[in-house]
This record gives sequence, C-alpha cells and structure tokens, in this order.
Amino acid sequence: MEYRTLGRTGIRVGAIALGCEGFMHKTAAEVKSDFDFAIDSGVNFVDIYSSNPDLRANIGAALAGRRDRFVIQGHLCTAWENDQYLRTRDIVKTRASFEAQLRQLGTDYLDVGMIHYVDAEADFREVFDGEIIRYARQLRAEGRIRSIGMSSHNPAVARMAVETGLVDVLMFSVNPCYDLLPADEDVDKLWADESYAAALCNIDPERERLYELCAREGVAIDVMKVYGGGDLLDAHRSPFGRAMTPVQAIEYALTRPAVAAVMVGCRSRDEIAAALAWCDASAAERDYAPVMTALDRFSWQGHCMYCGHCAPCAAGIDIASVNKFYNLTEAQGEIPETVREHYRALPHHASECLACGACETRCPFGVGVVEAMRRAAGRFGY
Repeated sequence: MEYRTLGRTGIRVGAIALGCEGFMHKTAAEVKSDFDFAIDSGVNFVDIYSSNPDLRANIGAALAGRRDRFVIQGHLCTAWENDQYLRTRDIVKTRASFEAQLRQLGTDYLDVGMIHYVDAEADFREVFDGEIIRYARQLRAEGRIRSIGMSSHNPAVARMAVETGLVDVLMFSVNPCYDLLPADEDVDKLWADESYAAALCNIDPERERLYELCAREGVAIDVMKVYGGGDLLDAHRSPFGRAMTPVQAIEYALTRPAVAAVMVGCRSRDEIAAALAWCDASAAERDYAPVMTALDRFSWQGHCMYCGHCAPCAAGIDIASVNKFYNLTEAQGEIPETVREHYRALPHHASECLACGACETRCPFGVGVVEAMRRAAGRFGY
C-alpha cells in the first residue's frame, strides 16, 4: 500500500480506501471479513456517508479494538428516517445523527467530519452562513471531529468551500469523463448520455483550477465515483467506447493534484482485490493513456495529463512533476512556498533540459515539453 498525507490534516492514509455502499445489506460477520481482508492489505481509511444504523454498527464492530489505527470519514447532515437515508440541513437532525453515528461506530470522534453533498450555490450559502458550519467548527474545537470536510460534485461550489479556509478535506468526483464537463448544479448531468454527445476537449478549466487550488492550500481530495458508477469499466456504457480497468481509473485519479486517496465502493471481495491490484501494478498496467488517445470526439491534445509517457528524460528530469508544480503557480502570480520547496526537492530541474525532444516523440497528448521546461525554468529560476 502507498500511504499519502491527507493534506494539512497531517493524517496518513492508504491511497486505496473504502466507500461504504458495498457493505450495505451484509451481515456483521460479512462486513468484518471484508474489513479484515482490506486491513491485511494495508487499507486504513473508510468513508461512511450512509446513515443506516445497521451499516454503521457493523463497521464499528469490524473496527473494534483497532479504531486508533483506522481513519474514519463520517458525514454530517445525513439522517435516518422512516427506515431510509435522508440528506438534511436541519441542525437538530444533524446533531442527533452525529451523536448516533459515534455510538453506532463505537468511537468518540471522527477523523474527518464531512459536510454532506453540497452542489448548489444556494445550499452552500445555507451551510456556510448558518448553523451547520458553526456546528462543524464546534465539533472540531471539541476534538469530536479532527478535521472538516465537504463532499461535492460541482467544481464551482467546491472551490467556494475551499476558499473559505474552513475545509480541510474535499470529497470530489474525479475521473476522465467527469473532468471533461463544465460545472453544473445538476449532478445527473455527469452521467447523462447527452452530456457527451458533442465533442469535448481537455479537462474543464474550472475543475483543473479546483485541483490546483486544493494542492496549493493543503486541502486534500479524496475521490468518489472513480469508476463513473461502473460506466468506465464497460466499453458499451463508457462515453469513450472503451473500457478502463479498475487500476487505470484509480491511477488517473491518483495522478491529479491534491488527491490523497480513492474511496472505492466495492461490493465483493473480488472488487476489493481489483482495486488493491493498483498497489502492485506495473507502469504498463497503470497506464491510462491508451484509453484516452485517438478518440473521435474527446481530446486532450497539448495538455499534460501527468501520465509519465515522456520518461525517461535524458537529463533525469521528472517532467510530469515539473509540469504539475509549474501549473500550481499559474493562477497565483507567485510561487507558493510549499510548491517552491517541492520543486527544489526534485533531483533534477527544468533548467537541465537538453532540448533533445525525445520526450515529445513519446507524449501521447502532443505536449510541447521542451517549451514547458523553458517556461518552468523561467518561473522557478533554475
């Protein structure tokens, strides 16, 4: 397992983490068996958005005796009414559900208290101008949550949340299909066929700015919908008309700026194993570029996707990292200190580029790498 730091929280989490939906409708023994398998493979992070009391209790039982070695991301603003999940902004229901969540999980704190599902600007205003954010901050001050998170599918609203300075962790939907689409308050458009009917080119700028803002501010992203609801794994349902493997989809998400972990919603032991296969996969098995190149309607031409095809560099430069650090400075007009230090720590820098162009012959997306290294050397000074 590869472990990453969950942004400015300082918490170390496995890059492959668990969504909770796959554990619904299972017995306590089945949930414990699945968690035992995942934990033995290095998994130490779970997202629990559901308010289902049986699910929470079963996960709590599965983690009994090892809670301190596991990172729990639980959601605020989910309640259980009439035997079903309810998304709410009612502060009384939110408080009651949080207290019940701790009891059911058998813990006295959550590592991440995730404000649930904020996609509309009006909803954002209600949450961040009202009682919900005050309650979240109170819980953090009391140590009952260790950090504040927010989940969203809308990059414009997610950016607003990050800019408040109050959000430590962002749960966001990341995959190469969704990344093509502009911001919208209607989450259904992310998987609607008509959204992909026209030609689309490159990552939507709003999404790219969000990822880079999170990286600069130390706000960690943990990923939901990495398989696009399963569509990306099926050639007939994928907008690309080609299937990705679980390893390719996970690799794409984990190479975006600020991403710390992917929450995979696995319904079986085999699906957990398929996600964990990323840990030991070869570079060729992780390579997502073949699925995304030479498509009729979708193009990433001229855009660095951090895929690593440019390697090896004759001068030893980690070209993908240089491009990523340069892009993190673009919107700033200055170089954030953290970015400067990460760039300085590279064993070779952009100024060492030999301009041989070998990298450009290997880039599947037609990036002008030599010019990119020139720009980066000018920005960083070496």
